[in-house]
Amino acid sequence: MIKTYLRLIGVMVVGAVFLSCRTPPPQAVETSSPVRFEEVQAVTALPTFTAAPARTEQPDFRPSIPAPQASEEALVALYEKVHQGVVSIRVLTETGSGLGSGFVIDKDGHVVTNYHVVENHSQLEVAFASGYKARGEVIGIDLDSDLAVVRVEAPEEQLHPLVLGDSDRLKVGQTVVAIGNAFGLEGTMTVGIVSGLGRTLQSMHLTRDGGSFTTGDIIQTDAAINPGNSGGPLLNLNGEVVGVNQAIRTNSFTSEGEPTNSGVGFAISVNIVRRVVPSLIVNGRYEYPYLGIISDDGLTLQKQEILGLPQATGVYVLEVTPGGPAEKAGLQAGSLATHLPGLLAGGDLITAVDDHPVHTFNDLISYVIKEKSPGDTVTLTVIRGGEQLQLSLTLGKRPEP
Repeated sequence: MIKTYLRLIGVMVVGAVFLSCRTPPPQAVETSSPVRFEEVQAVTALPTFTAAPARTEQPDFRPSIPAPQASEEALVALYEKVHQGVVSIRVLTETGSGLGSGFVIDKDGHVVTNYHVVENHSQLEVAFASGYKARGEVIGIDLDSDLAVVRVEAPEEQLHPLVLGDSDRLKVGQTVVAIGNAFGLEGTMTVGIVSGLGRTLQSMHLTRDGGSFTTGDIIQTDAAINPGNSGGPLLNLNGEVVGVNQAIRTNSFTSEGEPTNSGVGFAISVNIVRRVVPSLIVNGRYEYPYLGIISDDGLTLQKQEILGLPQATGVYVLEVTPGGPAEKAGLQAGSLATHLPGLLAGGDLITAVDDHPVHTFNDLISYVIKEKSPGDTVTLTVIRGGEQLQLSLTLGKRPEP
């Protein structure tokens, strides 16, 4: 499996490749292997840049309301309303250039894009839908969410901030629209539906042992997302941004080796954007909450029987980071050998966080990332030895590699 950011993103299905709008080729990742709560095996991404500007309109924190079924007139009106807020971001290098997408969020010239679009580059050219071009400066980056903020000096009439919606109100099956520079074709618009919510992907934040932390609250969509789309907006039919297009999973490539859309795309939820971007603008970075556990999210009936668990849902604790928040809270990892390599029995099974049911690792990580900050306290409901316990855990900060 490979991940590519549109850079596409590496996914968890064997043989699948995840790509993003811009970056290096991916490595394989399988979901069947143990998943670290905040760490997952590192994966890389394919390059995805290409060519021209786009547009938008003013940021607002109004909640998004699921829109009615798309009609031709509604889609035309949506595009005319927002395309001026979408931009293309060209990365200038000594050997050439690459292209991704972004969108304006305020009248101060702040543009949101993916970190992987601007990674390790200071020379940026931002092109607006009108044809106006300006230099851009990266003022904040977040490897965990793959977000970055670019500051552009541009006349006010060129800045058309997009309205931010509420991704918590999204429903599977709801119509969404992606706008960006697919394969360098500026202002490309594609339409699809929300295919899934609360997904998790590997982040670009590496751990000290070479793995990577986890990005949560990811939106899955079948709207066509291709190289060059990275960093562009995913919108509802009201024209509100509900996500930032980031990666795709695919087995198909062009003759030039670029990934092509397979109907499985991923976008960072706008509610993550709401938490992260203000801090990037002010501080240049964002601190994520940290539990300090390694877990097996792939509980099967076989594993349930081997581990002696009362259910096959929840987050099973394989390891607890020494000195971390989970250890201080008294969380226990597996310690008894079983006939399955790497699977130790006797660990806690997390079934809820702050009374929110935890059926999968996605539930746990998405809740903590969206709702909590370092220093906050959460209550974990765990099953240990057949008994249900409540553990109070004070969240730390994700450590640097």
